[in-house]
Amino acid sequence: FQQPQPGSTSVDTVRSLAMEDPQQPPLYFLLDRLWVQALGNPIQALFGSPLTASRLLPALMSLLSLPFMYALAGELFASQAVALLATAFLALSPFEILFAQTACQSSLLTLATLASHYLLLQASRLSDVPTIRSRDVLKRPPPVWQHWGLYTLTVTLGLYTHPLFALTLVGHAIVTMRAAIAPQQRKLSQRMMGFWLSLLAAVVLYAPWMVVLANNVRSALDTLQPTAATPSVASLAKRWVLSLTALFLDLDLRFGTAWTFGLRLLILGLLVWAFYTLYRRDDRASFFVLVATGVPLLALALPEAMLSSPRSTINRYWLLCYPGVQLAIAYFLATRLAPKPHYRSSRPSPAASSRFSLRLTPYALAQLNRWFWRIVLLALFAASLASCTLSAASNTWWHEGRSYFNATVADRVNAKLNPLLVSDAGEASTNLSDLISLSYRLNPNVRLLLLNNADWVATRSFTAQTEGSTIVAFHPSQPLKEALERSRGTLQPLLPEANVWQVPAP
Repeated sequence: FQQPQPGSTSVDTVRSLAMEDPQQPPLYFLLDRLWVQALGNPIQALFGSPLTASRLLPALMSLLSLPFMYALAGELFASQAVALLATAFLALSPFEILFAQTACQSSLLTLATLASHYLLLQASRLSDVPTIRSRDVLKRPPPVWQHWGLYTLTVTLGLYTHPLFALTLVGHAIVTMRAAIAPQQRKLSQRMMGFWLSLLAAVVLYAPWMVVLANNVRSALDTLQPTAATPSVASLAKRWVLSLTALFLDLDLRFGTAWTFGLRLLILGLLVWAFYTLYRRDDRASFFVLVATGVPLLALALPEAMLSSPRSTINRYWLLCYPGVQLAIAYFLATRLAPKPHYRSSRPSPAASSRFSLRLTPYALAQLNRWFWRIVLLALFAASLASCTLSAASNTWWHEGRSYFNATVADRVNAKLNPLLVSDAGEASTNLSDLISLSYRLNPNVRLLLLNNADWVATRSFTAQTEGSTIVAFHPSQPLKEALERSRGTLQPLLPEANVWQVPAP
């Protein structure tokens, strides 16, 4: 199930997605298929695991995001300090590292977002450069249409990565339209024309998958239906705090503990201060960061708060907002870590000669201020490194969702005498993926009995096949759980928080 099906082609991959999961565009899955077919066997022989190839692809994509973050920050703020800090925050982010190890399109979506931001700003800036007609090729500026073409290509790839990438384009449109109503600038019409033509070309290139979505809208809506309980507004707010601060601190503490929110509220306050500083700056760079962060954030959070849906609590849906958060905090700290001030007094105070005196002169205050923000920066880096270390040393982490307890389940099943794992498709038809995950940790003596009909457990055939075994029900659906209880009695809790039960012997 985790390798390309023999005899299938890339067309079969696209057809499968179009019919069964149309809200997932095919770009990442096609890249993954080609990557595994080309390098799967050599990588497996080198690392000894069939999963390494699929996980290596998003890891490499996440590395490609680093130079784009550096270029984007430099394009916005024209500051090497801001660019270095923003790149460091991206490189050390526990959230980014966590999903860079996961075989999904999160890393590709982050890469497409950063690349589209940078290419839009670059193409817009070059549209303002006056045309120089010279026989010397080195004196001519690069053709603007080439940069708009790269932007079109990046936008198309972003749309074919995830439909939510369209929220990034809404932010780009707002930034471009704001330039149109600002005081007239040179070549503004060329900038507007370049952006809208690029957007139109990207929509035309994305049209085939839009047709797929239109023809399979019912399947897409069924897949997007919430599977978790409807949370309260307070619970949503708590999860939003966790989502925004996971870029810097992620210790996987329990949801309701004071430590979880005590530490994260400090980071949230720092983020609010950073965005307020950008708002006060009020220039092109600050407006771009505020829009690039605010549009996806509001588009996801406001409808979910009004409808009390758990969709906005899924962190990977916030990937479009995270680059703006990292840029804001990088600019904020770079401005606080200004160059060392100089003492300018021509006549030192007599008290300055005292060895043990302490005067809060402007110079001393400036020094204390710089050291305070150095400690803040060090604390953020330390929090990120500690989070990455704990995550790397753990068997599971919060992003596993329903699979969070699989490692614990495998250990407890392996400890049973002659264990037999009984399961069905489950309430949301997701048990197959969890069973594949368990298969890597279960001992060879553990047998699996997968059922299509819950009533079959009341037959003699089921009794014969399970005789002498310790039966464990893994994520049973409600009909299977009720059938087992009618046949064998009340199920005994083995790991109830993971919906795992031990079936009494007959």
